[in-house]
Amino acid sequence: MSALRIALVHDWLTGYRGGERVLHHLAQRFPDADLFTLFHTPGSVTPEIEDRRIITSVLDRLPYTAQHYRKLLLLFPWAISRFDFHGYDLVLSTSHAVAKSIRVPADVPHLDYCFTPMRYVWDQIDAYLGRGLARWAATPAVRALQRFDVRTSGPRSVNRFVAISTDVADRIWRHYGRQANVVPPPVDQSWIEPSENPSKDYYLHVAGFVPYKRDSLVVETFRRMKRRLIVVGDGPGRAALERRATPNIEFVGRVEDAVLADLYRHALALIHPQREDFGLVAVEAQAAGRPVIAFGEGGARDTVRPLVSDRASHDDMPPLDSAIAPSAWTGGPTGVFFHEPNCESLAIAIEEFEKAESLFDSAQIQSWAERFSPARFDLAFDREIARVLGGPA
Repeated sequence: MSALRIALVHDWLTGYRGGERVLHHLAQRFPDADLFTLFHTPGSVTPEIEDRRIITSVLDRLPYTAQHYRKLLLLFPWAISRFDFHGYDLVLSTSHAVAKSIRVPADVPHLDYCFTPMRYVWDQIDAYLGRGLARWAATPAVRALQRFDVRTSGPRSVNRFVAISTDVADRIWRHYGRQANVVPPPVDQSWIEPSENPSKDYYLHVAGFVPYKRDSLVVETFRRMKRRLIVVGDGPGRAALERRATPNIEFVGRVEDAVLADLYRHALALIHPQREDFGLVAVEAQAAGRPVIAFGEGGARDTVRPLVSDRASHDDMPPLDSAIAPSAWTGGPTGVFFHEPNCESLAIAIEEFEKAESLFDSAQIQSWAERFSPARFDLAFDREIARVLGGPA
């Protein structure tokens, strides 16, 4: 593929989060690729991403876009359609909004690596707009964006979809009527080493302090259970939660990777209460050999192998890459699921984990996490590229 002229497309470059971690990896693999994006805040991403030709949209030339680019949402469809991809041999988009909606010449294959269909017009409208006057006023715009999203998801626009998880693949089928193979994102585990003798006197929660992360659910559960909990992270909701914390709950804020790796290593288990499209943190904890107590929906269904008593709930999962299919795993459990987003359900899962703690083997948990390595991603993603270069999906 080194002889191909490749274009990368990403929604925007304004910070370094999960999507940008994937883009960083692709930028390393394709160092000569041009990068198209709606907005770029210089210095907001890694040198591997920055050190290339970056083409931004006309919206990026407007004043104050670095702080207020989301307010231009209704202009995104127009702006993304103005990029020119003539002369490229392959276009790879990484999309959670409109990156997959580019206009590509008929003779240029386009593969979209989909983080999620646009959340704010499909599955999480209530979370973004609520149920009041703002939701009512935004309904015409939401409907217009839905029509645009569907119209630009057909085979003429996207030759092949690849999803980061089975949950995302389900939503691609539901919203777009398109099938998508599942290739989990590359999770760098080189900075995490498992501990042979973890202290295991606390549970760990990596918080985002935004509503969908369900940090308050974790804090309230541990207020009642009196187990020791360490909360990592920072965000707008931290102060309010910290005021409610009992002495058994410790907030440590943002920490360096080395500190986080150490916290992973010595935890009883990671508490992962949110529904994620994939769930990077769950894989990182397992790379340290530690189990995960997770909400049993979304990406956790791919990244965590629950106790036998929970596996029946996974029988309806769509086909996965063989590396992470449940049938391909013969080791022990790597976590416990809870199925209702409330304190009672989480507390029951914690108690179930404590009763079965001897069944969780650190070496096997780490072995499971290795299935989400960058090397395995490269093998699977290269197969998807070969398929799209062979013709439309």
